[in-house]
Amino acid sequence: MRRMLMALAMTGPILAHAAALTALSAADVPGLLKPPGHGERIIELWALDCAYCESNMRAMAALQRAHPHRIELITVATDEITQRDAILERLHAAGLDRYPARAYTDASPERIDYLIDPHWGGETPRTFVIRADGTMFGISGALTPQRLSML
Repeated sequence: MRRMLMALAMTGPILAHAAALTALSAADVPGLLKPPGHGERIIELWALDCAYCESNMRAMAALQRAHPHRIELITVATDEITQRDAILERLHAAGLDRYPARAYTDASPERIDYLIDPHWGGETPRTFVIRADGTMFGISGALTPQRLSML
């Protein structure tokens, strides 16, 4: 019991400083995909069981910090929002706890995948870029320096 209390005490501050995690349903996707007023919106899609996701998330955070007025970064966990604590912990570990964060809350996650990008098969990590002019494109897999230069 004492160990459980210690563990809760240690994770409490992590979760207290995390950005709010909000649900992403199929009905929310059109708003997520709406082009930004200027610059780019980057949606970083990731999963708790993804080996390359955290390095991509760190790269996106660094890119956004380098271009704060050009890039709007939103993370989307493809895991169920019921895994809130694990998602928030991972966001904190990646230094993304100050950015808007969403997590799936739909009985059919494949439907959300398709609505975000009909050409996407649901693999993670996935970086989806929406430019102010309405153009959109996605990159699956680890973000190499060459892929980052496309952003």
